[in-house]
Amino acid sequence: MKSYIAAAIQMTSLPDLEKNLVEAEELIELAVRQGAELVSLPENFSFLGTEEDKIAQAKEIALKSEKFLKTMAQRFQVTILGGGFPVPVNQEKVYNTALLIDPNGTELTRYQKVHLFDVNVPDGNTYRESSTVMAGNDLPAVYHSEQLGTLGLSVCYDVRFPELYRHLAYKGADILFVPAAFTAYTGKDHWQVLLQARAIENTCYVIAPAQTGRHYATRRTHGHAMIIDPWGVILSDAGEKPGVAIAEINPIRLEQVRRQMPCLQHRVFV
Repeated sequence: MKSYIAAAIQMTSLPDLEKNLVEAEELIELAVRQGAELVSLPENFSFLGTEEDKIAQAKEIALKSEKFLKTMAQRFQVTILGGGFPVPVNQEKVYNTALLIDPNGTELTRYQKVHLFDVNVPDGNTYRESSTVMAGNDLPAVYHSEQLGTLGLSVCYDVRFPELYRHLAYKGADILFVPAAFTAYTGKDHWQVLLQARAIENTCYVIAPAQTGRHYATRRTHGHAMIIDPWGVILSDAGEKPGVAIAEINPIRLEQVRRQMPCLQHRVFV
């Protein structure tokens, strides 16, 4: 693993596949111009609309999203995480799928979101992700890269389940991805502290691309795409507007923190 620049992209995705992909390409190019070698896109980067519209367009969204990720990775010669898009299971359900692609356009690993957001939020909004999404059955795998370190995948609501990240750390993860479309109401209180907790307890970098702003009707997200170091220090925060959080991933810093705070070596229960 070497030092390199990573990017967590922040978008305001809409119920418009083509428009979202144009915005995503512009932000990927912005990140690459700033030196990024690892670029991550948020959950629902290619489509954020009603559950009914998502299901109706799922096949097209899945095909175009995967093609887009492979094309962007090859064009810009970077590794790209597509943080979540629907992949049809049948006519009624999809998997919320995160996909990691290398600079050759080759799929490295994929993860089907396990924890589904079925929550009555105190602001009056009700979310039932399970109405259209089938939960994945498998814990996320890690991908070992000599250049980028060991990368662990997750998606949004997963961040509230620390056992998933301890699994990734146990498998050797150096970097934890948390692509999200975190609600505006919960995000203001929980987003940052949860990300910092996952970084600190696992002594890993956290890369968290995010959705921000208003998407349709009352659907609003928190923003603040972040990159956090293994000590819990926020290295970059994209704020509340579309843009990019950029920071260095430094193996020396990773080793230093793990030497000073060897939590992973002190685990009693595995």
